Order: sequence, then C-alpha cells, then structure tokens
Amino acid sequence: MGTAEGGGRGRGARYPPLSALVVSAIAAFSAVIVLAVVHSAYDDAMSRTRTLLGHNLEPTPWHPFPHAKGRPPARAALRCAPSVACLPPLSRPRPPPPPAANASSRRQCPAYFAAIRRDLAPWRRRAAASGGGGGVTRALLDAARLRASMRVTITGGGTRLHVDMYYACVQSRALFTAWSLLQLMRRHPGRVPDVDLMFDCMDRPAVNRTEHGGGGDPAAPPPPPLFRYCTTRDHFDIPFPDWSFWGWPETNIEPWSREFKGIKVGAKATRWVDRVPTAYWKGNPDVASPLREALLGCNDTALWRAEIMRQNWTDEAKAGYQHSKLSSQCTHRYKIYAEGFAWSVSLKYILSCGSMALLIDPQYEDFFSRGLEPRVNYWPVGRVGMCESIRDAVDWGNANPAEAERVGRRGQRLMQDLSMPAVYDYMLHLLTEYAALMDFSPAPPPTAQEVCEGSVLCLADDKQRRFLEASAAEPAVDEPCVMPPE
Repeated sequence: MGTAEGGGRGRGARYPPLSALVVSAIAAFSAVIVLAVVHSAYDDAMSRTRTLLGHNLEPTPWHPFPHAKGRPPARAALRCAPSVACLPPLSRPRPPPPPAANASSRRQCPAYFAAIRRDLAPWRRRAAASGGGGGVTRALLDAARLRASMRVTITGGGTRLHVDMYYACVQSRALFTAWSLLQLMRRHPGRVPDVDLMFDCMDRPAVNRTEHGGGGDPAAPPPPPLFRYCTTRDHFDIPFPDWSFWGWPETNIEPWSREFKGIKVGAKATRWVDRVPTAYWKGNPDVASPLREALLGCNDTALWRAEIMRQNWTDEAKAGYQHSKLSSQCTHRYKIYAEGFAWSVSLKYILSCGSMALLIDPQYEDFFSRGLEPRVNYWPVGRVGMCESIRDAVDWGNANPAEAERVGRRGQRLMQDLSMPAVYDYMLHLLTEYAALMDFSPAPPPTAQEVCEGSVLCLADDKQRRFLEASAAEPAVDEPCVMPPE
C-alpha cells in the first residue's frame, strides 16, 4: 500500500481544497477582465488623444501635406497627459516682475514694433467705434476657427496655457510654437495677459482684405483675428514669431541665439574683400514656388553673376547635415533671398552673414521684416527680368564695394538687434495689445489640453528635446522695451 504522500489520497494529501481552486479561478478570471477593461480604456484613450505632434489629427485641408497620422506612443499616453505632467500654476515659485522704471529711461522698441498697431487696426477701429469694447468678440474668434489649426488660451494671470488642436501642423511647428509661449510666460512672469486666440501654423495668409472692405468699410463684415507666421499687404492675418527661433530640428538649425552666433563667427572667417564677388543662393526649389524655379535659370556666374544651388533636405539628413551648415555659407559678397511656398525663415540667416542681401520682390512679411529698408540694409531685385536684376546689383556692388559692404553690415546689425529678448518683447506687446481688444474673458474650451514645459518635453524626441532645452528662457531682469509712439 502506498503512503499518503505517494498515492495522494491519504490524510496527508497536499492538494488544495475545492473552494480554494474556485477562488483562484475567479481571481484569475477577474484579472483577465480587469486587464481587458484597462486595455480597452487605454485603446480608447489612444484613439482620441490629440497631441501637438499631430497624433490622431488630419493635416490642414487648406494646405495638405504628407502626414502619418497615428496614435501617440504609450509614453505619451501614460506619462505625457497634462494632468500628470503639468504642475498647478502656483506650485512653482515665480520671481516677481522687475521693478517699474520711468518710461523715458527705458530702452525703445525697434521701429518695426509699430506694425503691431497696424496689424490690429481693424479690431482697434471696431473697439473705438463701440466705445472701447467689442474689438475682438467671441463670434469673430469662432469665425477664425475656419482657418485655424489650433486655439491657444492663456489664463490664470498668464500662468496657464491650454491648446485645442484642430489639425496637424507640418513637422514639429505646433510643438515649438507652444514652447515659445511657455518661454514667454517664463521670460515675463506676471506680465503675460490672459488671451484667447486662433492660430494657423501653415504658411500662406487666409484673411483676405477685399472680403472685409479693406478694414475701413463699416458695412463690410469684420475680419476674423487669425495669428500665423506671416502676412501680406492684401491680408489681415496677424504675424507672430515663427517656430525656428526656438530651433528647427528637422533641418538641424539651432535655436536663433545659437545659430546667429555661429553664422556671425563664420562671416568673420572671410573678409569682404576676399569673398566671392557673385551672388549665392542655396535652398529647396521644390516647394510649389515659381519664383525659385525661375531662379534656377539664373545659375550662371559669367552671364548673371549668380551661383544657384539646389538643397535636398532628405539627402542632407542622411549625410548628417554636413553640407548645409549656415555658418559656412558666408563666403560670397551677395546672398539671394527668394520666397518659397510663402515667406521663408531663411531671411534672417541670409541677413546674418553680413553679405549684401538681394531680396527678390518679397510678397510676404513676417514680424521683423517690416524693419527692412531698400538700399539701406538690403538690395531690391525685381521679379521681372530677375536674372538681369541680379547681375545689375552685383555689378553695382563690385563697382562700389564700400557701399555694398555697408548695406550688408546694416542687414547683419538688424539681425543682431533681433535678439531673443527682442523677440519676447514683441510677443508680449502683441498679446497685450490684442488682449486689450477682447470683450470677453478667456477660458479654455473643454476639449483643450493644458500644456506645460513637462508635457512638451515629454512628447519630444531626443533631438527635439535638445533644441527645446537649449532655447529655454530666463526671467527678464529688465523692463520690456517701450513701444514706438503712435
């Protein structure tokens, strides 16, 4: 007869009782159910989560672009939720604003800051006509949504930022634009006003003046206020500093404060007299730009005094950006600026070289280009007879080298004065003037997500994070500059 242990049927058997097996089975089944529920909730959250990088968002219908719409990675859902990453606004100590100073003793803003009032003129007139209110109404804000990629709301005395994404933006523009606002709040704590605005992160302006009576016809429908990176004389879009001031990781262009220093060092490496006495352009002509395509036909140093080079960013990325360093492109006396699909961020880099910039009849304006003066800090080139116009400009410069060099130096000085403190001052004045025109209290919509430095950095990949962290602002120690008089 076998023992109890060997046969398993005696008094000492170690098998669990039936009740224990039932409990274990129920627990296991429950765990499966819980995991299924968690997975379903996670999957549901993933299917609805919209991020600044365009997850679960379609590209803007007014400017389609290749966009791999997809769900955010697990880390974005589990670690980057605003409720986890964003601290309460009062939990972080903020330095007090700098002490007030006499306006007459404060530095004056550059003259192009006056364009802020011109940009906001339609709503200023409406506010004046209504006795000080009604310049920017909720109805006008809602109308601007038709061409906005996102809605930006700042509340809590300039301490909280919410973004409601409608469409995806090209590359990481939305991420860096949100970062720029967070750095403005860090740069000027306690000064940034509460605002509610619509922003389009694509290139071309959309609010046509002719559809709104040029802004001066009281019977015409008022224009909706729409912020973007550029405008034209035929549009009411409100220009705002573009994302590249905080870095453009997709093209390996560093934040502006670093990039300008590098370009200036590169410019000093070659004296003006030793620079190549022809005009130079390097860029991407494949951006639906007839102007740039036509510019390729001017690539003849003997006939047109121009060297035109095609930039393929895909190949350049594979090569580690070894042939696209802006600091190594200051070897010519003349550098050409040609608009692309709309305005181009390349303008500030071209002017930074100290070469005489040849601007081919720009149609678009960004916020600082209103500070350009023909034959003072750049040389105008016509679209009609473009190659001949480039040749004539180069021939004039080579015949008048001292004057041509001064034009180039003044353009470089304009860029040197375009420091990041100046950029933040422009942002602050623009938002302050805009906020004064609102006739309602800003409040984020229910669909908006709170955005803070932690959530932005969490969404960013390693390269984006490096650029973002390198462009972090420090609280201002001086008062903002004083706006030019009206």
